[in-house]
Amino acid sequence: MSEKLRVRIIPMTADHLDEVAELERICFSDPWSRNMLAEELDNALSAFLVALDGAGRVAGYAGLQVILDEGTVTNIAVRPDCRRQGVAGQLLQVFLDFAQGNRLAFLTLEVRASNYDAIALYGSRGFRSVGRRKNYYERPREDAVIMTREFSGGGTPAEGEEARP
Repeated sequence: MSEKLRVRIIPMTADHLDEVAELERICFSDPWSRNMLAEELDNALSAFLVALDGAGRVAGYAGLQVILDEGTVTNIAVRPDCRRQGVAGQLLQVFLDFAQGNRLAFLTLEVRASNYDAIALYGSRGFRSVGRRKNYYERPREDAVIMTREFSGGGTPAEGEEARP
């Protein structure tokens, strides 16, 4: 891996939608639309982060959905010229810290079976393969590997506390 890219991680806002939608088109064969991304900004169960490079451009982004004490990482994408510089790991770490701080039982995600770099990143952060979803992805058709990271302090938040992203 090359040197770590210095990024500033902040909550995604409407100002980032064009860049994030373009990143979706570049990175995924079945990208989320700008409207889908915009809807997530109004979803109280979702948190989307952007990693901004030194020029203030979106280098990467990630999405998390939390229901009760379960978190699902919905998206992680990094601009091609920023890959292998630690951006995805930095975004993922924010979600891991959130999960531990809010006593989530686990985080889970799906990843293409052929995305070895992502599988290695998730594995290095304590995620383990727990199953497969046959033919989950299209263009090209491929299985998804389901990966989960459990937290020992899991369970629902104490009374009066909320687990919100």
